[in-house]
Amino acid sequence: MEIMTPQERREKADLALADLSSNGGLLNTEQNDRFFRKVIDQPTMLREVRTVPMARPSMEINKIGFGSRIMRAATQAGGANDDGSHDRHLTEANRASPDLSKVTLNTSEVIAEIRLPYEVIEDNIEGGNLGGGMNAGSGGLVDTILDLIAERAATDFEELLIQGDTSSGDAYLALQEGVVKLATSNVVDAANAPISASLFNKMLKAMPTRYRRNLNTMRFYVPMDHENDYRLLVSSRGSDLGDQILTGRNPLPVFGVPLRGAALMPATNMVFTDPQNVIWGLQRSVRIETDRDIRGREVVIVLTARIAIQIEEEPAVVKLTNLGAANA
Repeated sequence: MEIMTPQERREKADLALADLSSNGGLLNTEQNDRFFRKVIDQPTMLREVRTVPMARPSMEINKIGFGSRIMRAATQAGGANDDGSHDRHLTEANRASPDLSKVTLNTSEVIAEIRLPYEVIEDNIEGGNLGGGMNAGSGGLVDTILDLIAERAATDFEELLIQGDTSSGDAYLALQEGVVKLATSNVVDAANAPISASLFNKMLKAMPTRYRRNLNTMRFYVPMDHENDYRLLVSSRGSDLGDQILTGRNPLPVFGVPLRGAALMPATNMVFTDPQNVIWGLQRSVRIETDRDIRGREVVIVLTARIAIQIEEEPAVVKLTNLGAANA
């Protein structure tokens, strides 16, 4: 065990203080070693819809089923058919055949590109390195950026999934028709009325009964402010249910259908469907690649994907329009 004299202990303490003040000040301003990440809207519908892998830019999904009655009254022995014959088989007019149809998916390519100068990676509070190869810049800031890219991309995908409109002046939203634009058969006009049980009831009745068999698999997708308004409306009831709703019971059931707040749903719209009825086609899975531009002294991050949007059974979707403004 080393025994230091009082003088040696003072010199060692002075040396430690000198290390702390090597930049001309006693201590640098305290700095968090992580960025405070900006909070963004999170996808709701995208997490629940059906993802279909695609091997080519275009894909057909075949559908088969019986849309009307197939049962007929049987001809008894000695009886006559509709055509006057005494055959016991059904006439051609009374025979059933399945309805055959198809849904076509056509992909669009999307891309995002981010460039990070070397000095930004080297000097930022989360650090980082500039190793070679495709993993250039891995660690620290670059890892943080990659995480944020994935989160932001999911949000942007949901925006296209819901709000896509090929007539839009926004080139990104004009790539595909989204769910709101694709839903045309069953439309309920709220006439600027606020969200209420009555509107949900109208949407429920607007859907053909054959699609209502499993209400627990279906969803009401509503703007988030309107979800809060309806939650407040239900919570005003003097019951245990009202207390549960106010304290955050999630999801809130409406006529047995879970209510989902979707941040990217247009403020005047609601959608009622089974999320598995909505198809998110992926020809190329989301790919994030990195490289270095040595002349520009930048790390390059590129995200690409080829995606398609479609509704398998369009009559199984109800769209509400002209929803009244949310409460202030």
